[in-house]
Amino acid sequence: MSTIFKRIIDREIPADVVYEDDQCLAFRDVSPQAPVHVLVIPKKEIASVDAIGDEDAALLGHIWLVIGKLARELGVADGGYRVVTNCGKLGGQSVDHLHFHLLGGRQLDWPPG
Repeated sequence: MSTIFKRIIDREIPADVVYEDDQCLAFRDVSPQAPVHVLVIPKKEIASVDAIGDEDAALLGHIWLVIGKLARELGVADGGYRVVTNCGKLGGQSVDHLHFHLLGGRQLDWPPG
């Protein structure tokens, strides 16, 4: 069964897409936790941080470059932002597809969890 993120990639479920290329997709979170809350996901199905392989190094580097670009385009780079990746049930991961939360636009608390 496809994850919700795979279904978004395949356009089976609508999303407010803010960026897309051949390797990744970024869209606004439906339950935002900050004024800017975008999810950045690889189009390759990778279940979690624990499932990243050596062959994924270039893809992950690309995603981090996209995250920085989006932070600048969405106006949060100068004030600061946070990138969060949850791994596993106890880590708060609710979708078994690697994803990065880009959060900004307000003062973010610490510790986060």
